[in-house]
Amino acid sequence: MTLASRLADRFGRVHTNLRISVTDRCNIRCFYCMPHENVQFKPRHELLSFEEIERFVRVTARLGVRKLRLTGGEPLVRTALVKLVANLAAVPGIDEVAMTTNGILLAQHAEALKQAGLQRLNISLDAMSEDTFERIARRRGLDQVLAGIAEAQRQGFRSIRLNAVAIRGMTEDEIIPLARFARRHQLELRFIEFMPLDAEQHWQDDQVLRGDEIRARLESEFGPLIPAARPDPSQPAVDYTFADGGVVGFINPVSEPFCHDCNRLRITAEGQVRNCLFSTVEWDARAVMRGGGSDEDLAALVRACVDAKKPGHGIDEPGFLRPARAMFQIGG
Repeated sequence: MTLASRLADRFGRVHTNLRISVTDRCNIRCFYCMPHENVQFKPRHELLSFEEIERFVRVTARLGVRKLRLTGGEPLVRTALVKLVANLAAVPGIDEVAMTTNGILLAQHAEALKQAGLQRLNISLDAMSEDTFERIARRRGLDQVLAGIAEAQRQGFRSIRLNAVAIRGMTEDEIIPLARFARRHQLELRFIEFMPLDAEQHWQDDQVLRGDEIRARLESEFGPLIPAARPDPSQPAVDYTFADGGVVGFINPVSEPFCHDCNRLRITAEGQVRNCLFSTVEWDARAVMRGGGSDEDLAALVRACVDAKKPGHGIDEPGFLRPARAMFQIGG
């Protein structure tokens, strides 16, 4: 791969990370992501097949993509996902295959996923109390998530992170219990600010529980947090260590945007390429693949998408337009 072939945008950001939504379906209904009832899912024939996903990955790998993350919806509700993991892990140039999951089905799939080549897991865990979990997820399931975390640890994945969405008026009392759980089980914990991607469009900026507030609460309980090294400048989290060990990170897209180091592309479950989580424009890779387009046509589409990337998501700017689609339709 020559330097000229790298996926660099007009601001010099080189894109090596691809997030692949494999489904818009999910087995819970977190209000920051999905409607409560009457969800309109894409017909299954509109979703990319595993063969189409693998083709897209092979093309982008030749353009410099090295890391993949499977998302949804909930990726584990997609039938035979293990087969896709194995195929993607074997693509030349791909160094890492990871997955973001709500953990509900993880206990029964963790072993097969590990054997197929999945290396990293991000597991959503917004609360340690069943009542708060159910208020957010609008379904029960905390015990299943905890069982999934335990099984993933037994399988020895390279990295397991816990992701907790922070919502003012709802999750303040979960901060310390989540940190205690993560520390007890030697897991990395990341708090994520609530973003305007909820399907019911009820988000308000006063619901954002900021990362600096969470950090202050943690320091009042566990002592000063020590800034951690940042081996990957494109990572969205700012990490800290506890004085007695353990890592906690803060992903603050609302209060502290990190767009200047973004190296991520996304493709939705039905094959729309996006250069930003908050993009209002998409590029139709499915149409290229199902219309007889060549790999060169696909590469040109990806380049056009990267070239059109804006300097930032604009949440903190006047005139911000939230995407028409919610998180479950885009891919977490």
